[in-house]
Amino acid sequence: MAKKVVATLKTGSGKNFTKCIKMVKSPKTGAYAFKSEIVPNDQIKDFFEKK
Repeated sequence: MAKKVVATLKTGSGKNFTKCIKMVKSPKTGAYAFKSEIVPNDQIKDFFEKK
């Protein structure tokens, strides 16, 4: 099933989106976690700037 999802993202309007992955440090434990999100190409900069 994953192949179908990847194939649909590569064609048509799927090229307008990007999967962004950011490392976030937990204020309580100090451990790092990864936050991933699929965002439109014009909002990538906003995703990495917000905390």
